Amino acid sequence: MSENALTQAPEALEPKTLVEGAYQRLRRDIIEGVHAPGEKLRVEHLKDRYDVGAGTLREALLLLVTDALVVAQGQRGFRVAPISIADFEDITRTRVLLETEALRQSIASGGEEWEAAIVAAFHRLSRAEQRLADHDVGTTQEWEVRNRAFHEALISASGSRWIRHFQHILYQQSERYRRISLFRQPIARDIHAEHQALFEATLARDATRATSILTEHILRTLDAVKRMPADFFTGKGKH
Repeated sequence: MSENALTQAPEALEPKTLVEGAYQRLRRDIIEGVHAPGEKLRVEHLKDRYDVGAGTLREALLLLVTDALVVAQGQRGFRVAPISIADFEDITRTRVLLETEALRQSIASGGEEWEAAIVAAFHRLSRAEQRLADHDVGTTQEWEVRNRAFHEALISASGSRWIRHFQHILYQQSERYRRISLFRQPIARDIHAEHQALFEATLARDATRATSILTEHILRTLDAVKRMPADFFTGKGKH
């Protein structure tokens, strides 16, 4: 599989096999809280829900173990990976370190193609954010894909393949927290305005301002998650 394929949102790829299809559906349901943190994932029950065989479902679950969204328990099967404030804080602060450095590198070395990619990604994200504000049904998934694309466009001119690779992993790990906090909206924020400011500072080649805005933007989601009720982390609340 190419590096480009590895950095695309799983939901943005059309499944080529039954395993990929089951993986994508399970992943989406875990991220959206259909399967709660810590919940036991019983193959014999889920194979009917996802309309696949037991072997196919086990392969999909093993892919989710690699994503750190599912935990394998030896002979006892699988469980949804737990979530916690400490885990998300670690993910968030590490992501800030890597993503701000990648943005700084991109501002220093990015050319016209990099700028054009950012403009295009921001335009698509803005359209999705408008539909999100209008409460269009089914827009959350579109927003997530376009939000990811915008953040990846910003750092795409970084010369460090490893920074971009690990940023992608951290972004994926934050998705469960970000998606559910987006539904709950525990703090007031104008995400489009945050993206607009980040977009403008980046195109102005103001690395100090752009990285400061990016840091605050990422940490705002951590602040939102910290204000979630306790049942958000135990899986007992309705997500």
